[in-house]
Amino acid sequence: MSSGAVSFSIRFSDYVRSSPSLRYLFFGGKGGVGKTVIAAGTALYFAKQGRRTVISSTNPVHSLSSVFQRDIWGKGVQKISENLYAVEFDIERTVERYRADMREKLMAFIKSADIPVDPEPFLDAATTNPAFEEAAMFDEMVELILKDEFDVYVFDTAPVAHTYRLLGLSKVYDLWLRRLIKSREEALSMKVKLSFRKEKIIEEIKKDPILQSALETRRKTEEAKRILTDSAKTAFFFVTLPLALPIAVIERFITWVRAFEIPVGGVIVNEVIPRSLGKVPNPSPYVVNKLKEQDGYLEMIHRKFPDLVRAYVPLYEREVVGLEMLNRVAEALESGGIELIQ
Repeated sequence: MSSGAVSFSIRFSDYVRSSPSLRYLFFGGKGGVGKTVIAAGTALYFAKQGRRTVISSTNPVHSLSSVFQRDIWGKGVQKISENLYAVEFDIERTVERYRADMREKLMAFIKSADIPVDPEPFLDAATTNPAFEEAAMFDEMVELILKDEFDVYVFDTAPVAHTYRLLGLSKVYDLWLRRLIKSREEALSMKVKLSFRKEKIIEEIKKDPILQSALETRRKTEEAKRILTDSAKTAFFFVTLPLALPIAVIERFITWVRAFEIPVGGVIVNEVIPRSLGKVPNPSPYVVNKLKEQDGYLEMIHRKFPDLVRAYVPLYEREVVGLEMLNRVAEALESGGIELIQ
């Protein structure tokens, strides 16, 4: 392995120390690269520093319960260890609550507009589109952030396609809300003009549930957007294996995340085969070939992402589940992991 393949501009731990206001960390990448392991190890890293930390997932297929070896599915925020908390949203319950809320708003709109139409077909169309789960998870993420109960928030994101839609929702949401609010304001304004009891109508408008709900939702999405684009508080990290396909995926993903003006924190290279395995007498040809292949991909990572590699996490002798193994990941993040893979 060449010395250039293991160099850092800023290690993960130095990056964190140079960003004292950092509170919101997102981890993304191709499916199967170990995003949950790296996110959980990072959450433990902050918790060990005495910072009250919560880890959550925006992935409909959760795996936090598995990595912590605790059943936390749908149980709300659960304490894992000192300063470390985790929450796995029950996506089905979230979607049902989201659907009920949407139904209530739709019914209120139809009633106020005196439109003789069955709302169920519209509701079905709205709640069965591919982005509906992402919209529900986006709301859960925003609610968790805006409660402001923790020092650090770590998000284990879904595979790239899901996360892309999730990130895009803030823009779509904002556009939809602006149109809804403008339409509602125009309708209510017309009601005032046509009324003989304008003062009473104006008072009713101030309490209009549709308008107030839309304004409150817009306030939350604008606050979420402000947080997500704040380079002092937020960073998106990309997890990859030293393999061609995951590298190509995060190359595109970094471009997308930057397009949403979300600050890029760096790249974490996971499951790096320790070079010491090739230094034993009569090493396996398989290991020798894998190390040679790995060297090429590490060179590729540094060529494609100059100055972005923050840590190497080695391929351990057993699966990373439970706090003992996650502690080893946290230690690799602290050191950068070079000594573990040399």
